[in-house]
Amino acid sequence: MEIRQITENKRDFLPLLLLADEQEDMIDRYLDRGTLLALYDGGRLCTAAVVTDEGGGVLELKNLATEPDCQRRGYGRAMVEHIVRSCRGQGTRLLVGTGDSPLTIPFYEHLGFRKSHRVKNFFTDHYDHPIYEAGRQLVDMVYLAMEL
Repeated sequence: MEIRQITENKRDFLPLLLLADEQEDMIDRYLDRGTLLALYDGGRLCTAAVVTDEGGGVLELKNLATEPDCQRRGYGRAMVEHIVRSCRGQGTRLLVGTGDSPLTIPFYEHLGFRKSHRVKNFFTDHYDHPIYEAGRQLVDMVYLAMEL
């Protein structure tokens, strides 16, 4: 397993990133200013993530996407653990925003994140179509935080 920082042709990773954030113009808000990381296993792209510097010592994991046939194999966890290690010394707090989903909240909590705050109606206000995960429409953005 190898994690690489991608500095050129970031849009080539759009098909994978769209699995985690399904509206391209939302990805456009952070892709160019963020650090794009790609996890490869045996030369195959399995997971991608984008981390941004939000200022004031706050870093944010904006996107974490794993190819469907690579899911539940530890790639997402490995990527987040790599990000946490890399962010120590660069900031004091790492945030991740996600929908109120029984799939994602426990994943991040298991990795040491704790619920921080919500942005009401984020998904209904910023996306041009309803977003569903695990059969539930996502409405609020739930932020989880980890002190670095």
